[in-house]
Amino acid sequence: MNKQDYIGQVQIALLQLHNFGSALRQTVPVHEVFQDKTAWQGDVEVFDLAGHPKAKRAYAWSHSDGQNEEQTRFVEVLEIPPVESAESAVRVQVIKDIKGNKP
Repeated sequence: MNKQDYIGQVQIALLQLHNFGSALRQTVPVHEVFQDKTAWQGDVEVFDLAGHPKAKRAYAWSHSDGQNEEQTRFVEVLEIPPVESAESAVRVQVIKDIKGNKP
């Protein structure tokens, strides 16, 4: 999938989840380490949101998911404290995912 199609898919996901339009602001490379291991590494798309009452921006990325990593998971995080950057959006999501996978 090319970058333009990917951005379009992310924008559709943002619209469906949060009901607000968005414009791509920038792409930020992020490498998040947890317990001395890479928890996530890749590009985070930063979007300006149009008319959201609490967030001016959203951070979005995708990664392989599922038992055999056969699915693509889109992740969108709004810029609402404590999220204030692409790095903190990834960090918050990694912690959320780790807590969600504990028995």
